[in-house]
Amino acid sequence: MSERELTVSELGHRGDGIARTDTGPIYVAGALPGEVVRARVENGRALDPVIETPSKDRKQPVCKHYDACGGCSLQHLAEEPYLAWKRDLVTNALSDRGIEFAVSDTIAATAGGRRRAVLTATRAGRHTLLGYHEKASHRLVDIEECPVLDPAIVSALPGLKALASEVLPKKGELRLTVLCTTTGLDVAIDKADKGYERKIPGLSQKTVDIGLARLSVNGEVILEVRPPLLDMGGISLVAAPGGFTQATLAAEQTLSRLVMAGAGKAKKVADLFSGAGTFALRLARSANVHAIEGDAAAIAGFDKALRKSQGLKKVTFERRDLYRRPLVRDELEAFDAVVFDPPRAGAQAQAEQLALSKVRTILAVSCNPATLARDLRILIDGGYVLQSVTPVDQFHYSPHIEAVAVLTRE
Repeated sequence: MSERELTVSELGHRGDGIARTDTGPIYVAGALPGEVVRARVENGRALDPVIETPSKDRKQPVCKHYDACGGCSLQHLAEEPYLAWKRDLVTNALSDRGIEFAVSDTIAATAGGRRRAVLTATRAGRHTLLGYHEKASHRLVDIEECPVLDPAIVSALPGLKALASEVLPKKGELRLTVLCTTTGLDVAIDKADKGYERKIPGLSQKTVDIGLARLSVNGEVILEVRPPLLDMGGISLVAAPGGFTQATLAAEQTLSRLVMAGAGKAKKVADLFSGAGTFALRLARSANVHAIEGDAAAIAGFDKALRKSQGLKKVTFERRDLYRRPLVRDELEAFDAVVFDPPRAGAQAQAEQLALSKVRTILAVSCNPATLARDLRILIDGGYVLQSVTPVDQFHYSPHIEAVAVLTRE
């Protein structure tokens, strides 16, 4: 297989460089636009590429694990073109659905690092490995540092590894979801060895030694030293074990600001896929809010937060699977504004009902540009007008991007 010289013209949606050739696109891992590389090519991918002409936008990665770890994909790209690429991910997804719109510049919301991390642990002989999988591999990178995480999580890595070693299954991997709260780290371990129950005293002692707020194993709370609290715009909420939270506090605050600005002076707001109330609790400062969520633990946490909060307008909630039972047109008519923030699959069924409604303002929050574009297309075809689309970057150096879109009915 002979080597070829390739000129990279753009970045793909996963962060690989793309060289356009007569035989089709060739993906070049680690290459940047404008770079000339030499590599063997197989099945549309460059093998062992050597960069002959580096880009002016290339920079030194900030993590020693970067070459192997699959957690980040673009530490070698300067910040300004990196943020522009993130905006282009949203712009291109909209364009694919026939939506030509001037997407706002990306807001960088990575300050302080990710407060939530999902780590993997496994055995390697007598040793325990804790970290992330290698790029395109099932092998695990045993991390000693991670510049994208909150320093409190990085400092706890040795203790977390010791904790994981106590409950590792004989074969396979386990997962640790680590959340940095205002009262300490909350750790939820999944896929632990079934015999963990006989080790509960030892696990409890390690929880105290490491200084965790709470430890859960396979859905069971082993020890809660302190309630793991999150600050939702001045309202304290006890985090659900392993529950969803925006990855960075800066992103949560930015997304909330965009949602509240988009809702404007709405008096009655529906918050769909509301989670633990990230938006609902803030919106309730000035509007009556009805929150709908399918996860029981999230609803329970929201309920407890409401019982202790003051200064809010009327807040109601219900547990409901919006994929199977979206709010229909008649139910939607009670609201001036609707917020929806679904998982990566988007909210097609709900968007179809919204497109039939007379709700004045819709705020779509998404972590997947492709499904966001699909849902926006449905709403636009139903008569809504797109007012703004703002990308928000909270997963630094990764291909993931959040976005908030505001639509109004003319």
